[in-house]
Amino acid sequence: MNDELIAVARAAAARHGLDLDLICAVIEQESSWKTYAIRYENDFFNRYCFPLFKNPAITPTEARARAFSWGLMQVMGQTAREFGYSGDFPALCDPQNGVDVGCRVLSHKIAVNQGNVRDALQAWNGGANPNYANQVLAKSEKYRSV
Repeated sequence: MNDELIAVARAAAARHGLDLDLICAVIEQESSWKTYAIRYENDFFNRYCFPLFKNPAITPTEARARAFSWGLMQVMGQTAREFGYSGDFPALCDPQNGVDVGCRVLSHKIAVNQGNVRDALQAWNGGANPNYANQVLAKSEKYRSV
């Protein structure tokens, strides 16, 4: 974590009506503040991306890239596309891009969950970790003063 990344998180959080401490905690949980973090999610690919091979407009590379999580907030490529991101996936590792898309997605999840941040965090995680929301919320305490 550094001041420059905090400034990016602060600006994106403000644009999307989110608390900075929540965004910082998600970033710590997801990538440990590693800007170029990526992770392939095979189960996600099988469930959400493999069916894309039926669409001739989506290349195999595009379908596979959608099953990676990218950048500070580890936004899934498929999720980024669903929320209107049309850029190259590696650009999600650019903090400006990735944190903005991540905040857009998290803001939507909070709205869908009627303001319940805990449920929104569990939805963000896709249910893979039943303790995810508690872990993020515990981390958020240390970011309240940044």
